[in-house]
Amino acid sequence: MHRPTALGGALAALATAAAGVLVAAAVSTTPAAAATGGTGTGYLHTSGNKIVDSTGATVRLTGINWFGMETDNKTFHGLWSSNPWRGQLDTMARLGYNTLRIPYSNDALKPGATATGINDFVNPDLVGLSPLQILDKVVDYAGSKGMRVILDRHRPTSAGQSPLWYTSTVSEATWIADWKTLAQRYANNPTVIGADLHNEPHAEGTNPAATGACWGCGDTARDWRLAAERAGNAILGVQPNWLIFVEGVSCPSGGLSNVWDNDPSNDEDCGWWGGNLSKAGQFPVRLNVANRLVYSPHEYATSVYHQAWFDDPTYPANMPAIWDKYWGYLYKQNIAPIMMGEFGTTLQDPKDKVWLQNLMAYTGTGVSGMSFTYWSWNPNSGDTGGIANDDWTTINQAKQDILQPYLIPPTGGGGTTSPAPTTPVPTTPAPSGGCTATYKQVNAWQGGFQGELTVKNSGTAAVNPWSATWTWPSGVTLASGWNATVTQSGTTVTAAAPTWASSLAPGASVTIGFTANGTAAAPGAVKLNGTAC
Repeated sequence: MHRPTALGGALAALATAAAGVLVAAAVSTTPAAAATGGTGTGYLHTSGNKIVDSTGATVRLTGINWFGMETDNKTFHGLWSSNPWRGQLDTMARLGYNTLRIPYSNDALKPGATATGINDFVNPDLVGLSPLQILDKVVDYAGSKGMRVILDRHRPTSAGQSPLWYTSTVSEATWIADWKTLAQRYANNPTVIGADLHNEPHAEGTNPAATGACWGCGDTARDWRLAAERAGNAILGVQPNWLIFVEGVSCPSGGLSNVWDNDPSNDEDCGWWGGNLSKAGQFPVRLNVANRLVYSPHEYATSVYHQAWFDDPTYPANMPAIWDKYWGYLYKQNIAPIMMGEFGTTLQDPKDKVWLQNLMAYTGTGVSGMSFTYWSWNPNSGDTGGIANDDWTTINQAKQDILQPYLIPPTGGGGTTSPAPTTPVPTTPAPSGGCTATYKQVNAWQGGFQGELTVKNSGTAAVNPWSATWTWPSGVTLASGWNATVTQSGTTVTAAAPTWASSLAPGASVTIGFTANGTAAAPGAVKLNGTAC
């Protein structure tokens, strides 16, 4: 998770949830197929300031962070909610987020690590799985939807972030060994495209007695640029196809300026934790495999810390020059791609809306723009909030509306890697301009089940707004739904189009997910805007 600048600021408050301890069980996972469409084909590499796929086509990663694996829960937050984990990924993909950045701590990788905070009624398929086994399932399902995954070493331990990539209890050797283990685990799965080596290296101590992460200072114990080379090359030795994402520091010296010495000549220009790549042009990260380096700055709004530049009389016109100085020059000078790994805001301050609008415009539109992963999906990020609201199902439309024009949705499959049998819904002959429907039961447990109803517009005209209905036997009741506004009256269920995907084009389909109480039953008498499917 992000933290404020080295100058101080609000700390993010993470919600935790009580849950029983789960016992890890050995399972095997199947690598997801190569992602296609919005995130390209095969593994990715770089070309100048672009990320390209195995065919050379330009790819723009427009993603989102889903955190929790770096906390005491050791797995994704929101698994305690009434929205199943697949439903949450379905919504992310439908909104246009084609990449998932997943923070973790080394604690979650330890043998015997247990995942907590899981609603096993809603997510019965996660019961008994280790943090890594849950990660496997998320990677597989994300891949089936055409999404990509970036792994982010967020913290050495679940206790909190660290200015350096190692601590007294987690050595550099452990950091690198764990990265190599992950690279080997996903070596044949192009859904996982790379490693964000360490989250938000930053300054500590007051100069000249700096003890934090520097850039280009040459001290092997503190120079983040040199450490990134050591870890990046170790990873590429195991998995040469991965991208290596390198964040900035906060102050290139690795220490805070002594602002009380009344000598402004030695007061250093510092930025956000992980956000200062101003020295990367002079001291670039050197990797043994060409075309694998992506610089990944972080950028935040006043809800994290009220930087001086927010009060500039020319704001927001002053911001592009600030972004240019800290990291944008790397992209503009065609040195390397930029993938902004974290940026976010509560939008409570009017300045923050202006900030987000201008930042997105700065990244550029279309496939050639800078890549990014928004912080965060989670609503429980204390100083930014999330795209998901507190129910982990509905979304914050104000944020989504600003991001939407820059999102490039994934395209690809829509089921699990090993899908459950698909059962055709009983149909009646459809008139011209009709629809077809298929149903898949995803899970079942005592007293309930989870399913997916896919409705296709088989007509020649768009249906806008669309609305699907079906019937259930008496005694079956809706528990939750996603990808639509799902309600029930008697035995009839209605799934109304969400505002962000109101139109169903000819030949297009929508998959409505739900959980229900009662004996598992396929939807009957399915209709699209009153026309039987």
